[in-house]
Amino acid sequence: MKAVVRIVGFMMDDSRPIFVQIAEQIEDDIIESRMPEESQVPSTNQFAAFYQINPATAAKGVNLLVDQGILYKKRGIGMFVAEGARAKLMEKRKELFYEQYVVTMVREAEKLGITVEQLTEMVRRGEKA
Repeated sequence: MKAVVRIVGFMMDDSRPIFVQIAEQIEDDIIESRMPEESQVPSTNQFAAFYQINPATAAKGVNLLVDQGILYKKRGIGMFVAEGARAKLMEKRKELFYEQYVVTMVREAEKLGITVEQLTEMVRRGEKA
């Protein structure tokens, strides 16, 4: 039931496909332990009703996570978070973080002549902010 409540606080972003946003919201809930392993996720019909979208669109988001082994279906019952899903998502997100932020930051630092030591200090200063 927690996952259904969580949907209420989620705001749609018109710039990205809805099914991707649904998948990311489920991922966030798993990573932040609001949706533990072996817990049931909201049904595609619940997502569709809440967002007033086609159930096929909601199913597409859920199926992205099924394809990745994050969710699995219990026939006649619904979708559930797979064992090991949180660890798998954490690794995926860490790699994305590295690619999107760290590599970009290091390249920009090099352009600006910022040393590794200066960059490290900036990161430490950012922790305190």
